[in-house]
Amino acid sequence: MTEQLTGTATATSLPTKFADPLRVPPVLRPDDGRLTVRLRAAEVRVHSELPPMPMWCYDGVFPGPTIEVRRGRSVRVEYRNEINTPYPAAAAEVPVQSPEPGNPGRDADAVPIEGVDELPPWTVVHLHGALTDGGHDGWTENAVLPGHTQNVHYLNDQRATALWYHDHAMDVTQYNVFAGLAGMYLIRDDEEDALKLPHGAYEVPLVLSDRNFDTDADGRFIGRMLKKIPYVKADGVPPAQSVRVPFTGPFNLVNGVLWPHFDVAPRWYRFRVLNASNARIYSLALVGDDGQVPAGVAYQIGTDSGLLGAPIPVTGPIGLAPAERLDILVDFRAYAGKTLRLVDQANPAATFADVMQFRVGTRPSNDKFTLPGRLSPTFQRLTPAEVPTEHRERFIAFIPPAPGKMPEMWELSEEDMPMGAHAAADGMIELQLPGEPEPRMLHRVARTFEDMVNIFVDADGWEVWHLINLGTAGNPAHPFHIHLVGFQALSRDVYDVTGFDVATGGTTKPVTYVRPGTLAPGEQGWKDVILVSPGEMVTWAARFTGGTGRFMYHCHLLEHEDEGMMRPFVTMPPEVLALDMMMGTTARRLRRMR
Repeated sequence: MTEQLTGTATATSLPTKFADPLRVPPVLRPDDGRLTVRLRAAEVRVHSELPPMPMWCYDGVFPGPTIEVRRGRSVRVEYRNEINTPYPAAAAEVPVQSPEPGNPGRDADAVPIEGVDELPPWTVVHLHGALTDGGHDGWTENAVLPGHTQNVHYLNDQRATALWYHDHAMDVTQYNVFAGLAGMYLIRDDEEDALKLPHGAYEVPLVLSDRNFDTDADGRFIGRMLKKIPYVKADGVPPAQSVRVPFTGPFNLVNGVLWPHFDVAPRWYRFRVLNASNARIYSLALVGDDGQVPAGVAYQIGTDSGLLGAPIPVTGPIGLAPAERLDILVDFRAYAGKTLRLVDQANPAATFADVMQFRVGTRPSNDKFTLPGRLSPTFQRLTPAEVPTEHRERFIAFIPPAPGKMPEMWELSEEDMPMGAHAAADGMIELQLPGEPEPRMLHRVARTFEDMVNIFVDADGWEVWHLINLGTAGNPAHPFHIHLVGFQALSRDVYDVTGFDVATGGTTKPVTYVRPGTLAPGEQGWKDVILVSPGEMVTWAARFTGGTGRFMYHCHLLEHEDEGMMRPFVTMPPEVLALDMMMGTTARRLRRMR
């Protein structure tokens, strides 16, 4: 143990940084088109100086095995729930003004969250980023208990990319993923093979996650994870209606190891980086011993949903929201005998900003790899002009929390306007888009998961979605994720959102365009998660191909997802949808107006 942190009641000794080697998850390749993954309880040692931690894991390892498949070769997976232990982690809430809500261990004023220790292992697996039919997507309410099995069929008919599989059970995703139910899933194809990128021992998954660990009265770690959630009490609001803030923990794990080191040769490596945290938004940078970001060392070659058209030099920190992935090449040749650190520059506590350490060896390498100038010849950067004119538009608003309430996610529509609608009314939004002479009058058609389904999409049809965060500075940013499709962001724009009144739930003046924002270079590839900050609108386009059925979109802050920021949508053949709309328009209109 090294550094000590003094809290309100105890002194906590921290484990030694960079003491343990990085673990690389085992690889599963379903060569016969079938695979069985067993969900099991396990004891996981995250650091050699800490006791083993009980967890729920895929095949008993955390993170789960990396599943590797070829494009176009479908696989049938049997997820067997064999978990036979109580919920493995402690959960407590602590006032957000507590002196140590983000510090290690249990605060003196932490209160257990009632019912968490009694949660059964009710699980359902979602393959995040997969193009698959709704019946195999991992519908949130189709979870199973121990002794039962979830059977899925993944077509794998999509570009080479890094997906990930994780729990998605209704109301408890935040707890099940925290317990350890996450793993990476790689799709390979001929286009990727032709690039001869670093592979084998030189292609390494880096699954990032943040955690806290429980302590006893003397500040000693006791071998159990602790989900410590700050909460905010509003004046006059009963404690039962307090608003919990999404979990972020002080400790960074990489492949289930706390502050690991990784011995590398002086050559090129490929890192498949995944943020598997509940809510932590990283700002990742590779720094040298001098604390500076070295130039010409790292290049981004891919995003959530596949390779970019050309490598992007990494010259500063890269943002990585929950569920986002990065495909990164790193050239260690100039750093023989030296060390580099991966750090989170968004972490205000310097003690906990470190993520991992790279130790570069001195033995010469015969690496013949050269950075290609072109990556994916099939990649095409979309512009608004290239989106077919017959696309449908959707409007989604992230609503800041009112006192004593959670933030919400609203579906907005211009259709079927209620009689007597006015802007200041609850659920009425005036929105002035750039280049349009008059503001659009939008009204809320859904705010909870259980509200009626409003979004019906033509299979193979194009859609443009506008995501606006109506919060001002200090309110949450939301990583938006949609199932079934990868999309391309067309724009990120800044809006004046002061016209939205959280008290009335409507606008007192139009929400208006201010100026263009900035899409990071890596945000211009194919994505399935994108961060929307307060006062921003992100507009993206996608063709809804690859499957049909009922799917979901949601905020990927898992606490927000579980608290209601998730909505269903349905993809149907256009011929069926046309018949459905002809028969059901009147009924839908009446239901919307109730």
